[in-house]
Amino acid sequence: MRLTILGGGGFRVPLVYRALLTDARRGTPGRCTELVLHDTDRRRVEVVAGILAREARDVPGAPAVRVEPDPDEALRGADFVFSAIRVGGTAGRVRDERVPLEEGVLGQETVGAGGVLYALRTVPVALDVAERVRAVAPDAWVINFTNPAGIVTEAMGRVLGDRVIGICDSPVGLVRRAARAAGADPDAVRYDYTGLNHLGWLRSLRHEGRELLPGLLADDAALASFEEGRLFGGEWLRALGALPNEYLHYYYFRRETLAAVRDAAETRGAFLHRRQSDFFATAAEEPERAPELWEQTRREREETYLAESREASGGWQRDGCDLDGGGYDRVALALMHAVAHDTRAELILDVPNRGAVPGLDGEAVVETVCTAGADGVRPLPGTPPGPAELGLMLQVKAVERATVEAAVSGSRRAALRALGLHPLVDSPAVAARILDRAAPFG
Repeated sequence: MRLTILGGGGFRVPLVYRALLTDARRGTPGRCTELVLHDTDRRRVEVVAGILAREARDVPGAPAVRVEPDPDEALRGADFVFSAIRVGGTAGRVRDERVPLEEGVLGQETVGAGGVLYALRTVPVALDVAERVRAVAPDAWVINFTNPAGIVTEAMGRVLGDRVIGICDSPVGLVRRAARAAGADPDAVRYDYTGLNHLGWLRSLRHEGRELLPGLLADDAALASFEEGRLFGGEWLRALGALPNEYLHYYYFRRETLAAVRDAAETRGAFLHRRQSDFFATAAEEPERAPELWEQTRREREETYLAESREASGGWQRDGCDLDGGGYDRVALALMHAVAHDTRAELILDVPNRGAVPGLDGEAVVETVCTAGADGVRPLPGTPPGPAELGLMLQVKAVERATVEAAVSGSRRAALRALGLHPLVDSPAVAARILDRAAPFG
């Protein structure tokens, strides 16, 4: 099996390769035997390839790694393609965050004005990628890592149909943390999760036929033992009757998170830009130290994840079990196995709705529990969302679709609608100023 990663110089690529090496150690039948890396930044991809070479030492059957500068050659013959591009690099993310903050609204990579700005820049490139996949690797499955994952997956689906699937590690992380807090084996629970990317809710958690969620919501000590419980607090979680995705903290506690972000010494994007730029520069000069430097930088990245939300909810450190990294890699590998070998896995994925969520049309990409196999991925029917959840989903979906329209057509009117309608942008005048400063349209 051949896997191609577009954005192969990305910082998290070694996590994907570690997952592939686990398969190699186990001798998993039909495992990936060749990994092709493509990136527009030659230095970064060479640094990553060097780390992978060191990881593969003494691992019999480790996937061969090839750096391919030509995008069509990188795609040709691929069975799976991971789209993990970052248009504009981390410097673009810094701007996406700073401009909204200077206008008094949240700046974040995937949520609010920052997410819209990132998508406006990314969707045209993602559509070009989809066209090239259709032309030179029409039988490949595309697994989209690129943020904002829901918007990008829906846009690419216009070209690739059901052969593009979006993934995110936030939902599975929530399920596993909630299961541990409820005293259950995370690998043995069943669950009901529905929403959009970075806008979803865990509404049921079952173990051996017993529903665990009401008991967990009633137990303040158990809620205080994991991230989402500490972020949202027992009183609010019981009012909701569900466990929200961690990114909903920006919506439910917008005043507190905005204050925490504005008070921080630097934005999350600025921190990552600085640290990862330093890492790649030093690793290129001292390749023998690259694995050690990468691990140190990765650890810092995990420790500071959602730092502003943790500060806004009282200030606390992440649990050790949440600092191992990964998540995306495990979901992607499980999806690859399910599709390639028909293992019929149940996973939380970003796919067209097709009736799974009443109130949204069939082509709207949602994030929900799906069954995956050789015939592709299908969303499973679940409990319909309540009016508050559906209302928020509908508004954000309107924002997502206006963003795609603007990115494809160059329409300022659509871009203004996308920014001005977002729940975290409180004024169309502010939206217009953000648009003029960060992504001008004629």
